[in-house]
Amino acid sequence: MASWVQLVADSRQRRPQTGQGYSALRLGYHASHEQFSPRRLLELVTLAEASGFNCAMSSDHFKPWGADQGHSGFAWSWLGAAMERTRLPFGIISAPGYRYHPAILAQAAATLTEMYPGRLWFGLGSGERLNEDITGLPWPNKSERNERLCECAEIIRALLNGETVNHRGAVTVVDARLYSRPAVPPVLFGAAVSERSAEAVGKWADGLLTTHAKPEQLRKVIEAFRRGGGEGKPLVLQVALNWANDEEEALLGAHQQWRFNQLGGDVNWELRSPADFDTASRFVTPEDMRGGVLISSDLEQHAAWLAEFVELGFSELQLHQVGRNQEEFIEAFGRSVIPQLCSSGSQTGRAERRVPAR
Repeated sequence: MASWVQLVADSRQRRPQTGQGYSALRLGYHASHEQFSPRRLLELVTLAEASGFNCAMSSDHFKPWGADQGHSGFAWSWLGAAMERTRLPFGIISAPGYRYHPAILAQAAATLTEMYPGRLWFGLGSGERLNEDITGLPWPNKSERNERLCECAEIIRALLNGETVNHRGAVTVVDARLYSRPAVPPVLFGAAVSERSAEAVGKWADGLLTTHAKPEQLRKVIEAFRRGGGEGKPLVLQVALNWANDEEEALLGAHQQWRFNQLGGDVNWELRSPADFDTASRFVTPEDMRGGVLISSDLEQHAAWLAEFVELGFSELQLHQVGRNQEEFIEAFGRSVIPQLCSSGSQTGRAERRVPAR
């Protein structure tokens, strides 16, 4: 399995054309700390590796979205155990400058990468108030958060490169230096869902991390990232989906666990507590879930949706099964979906194309 360091180097020489994909497509299992205990997630990611998933990703929350989820383990502690238990490459997205000082995030990423070379990519995002508000710091508007993100990314990169950092701005760093560093720093991804944010992270990121949307919107986000400086850099997509043996079960399972993310606009970045999300999402119906989650009991349909994303140029898809039936999902996708998509990078388009039920 090629490391992200190799993939980033390769991507600077060539970018996959539409319909081709990378020669080694990475399909990941998303470990959702909001929904499951750390111990359970360790069991699930181990099962995912055994079932054919060739990478994984960890969320990083202090609070769950809603009371029906009920968990929120410390992702960075969990990553050490997960990387020791498996041989998978992992990704994680964190927000520097609020709950985490950027120097601490740099130290955490450097330690894991020194222990497990080439197996960690590190995503940086502007954050959600739900998680970052616990420090009591003022919660700035989106443009200010993007500026702070860029500032923190520069600090983190400098530390990972072995520099001593002194900095005063939105955050303060005094005489910081990492003494235990990997030979090759981890790859830094910029997280963005809007065109404006994607263009901004293109200035500093080694690659783009975004969430799934309609293809026409994803094309705009990708173009903005490339316009901002991301030309030739790899693209990672987090895909929210829900599969079950029965269509109604798939729909209701998505609604029960993931209705909090269907509110639209900037609400997801601004609400402060799980109770706020429970209140705000009380009018979200099961049918509304199709607007933001790929829901189907048909594995061929899921394969077709994922193939469409590969055709846009994504080299890694992190699959977030939002329902509770994690073991069944892992086994079904390992048996029927992953073999179709990973048989070879250039054959991903073989999945039957259907009109997306969104």
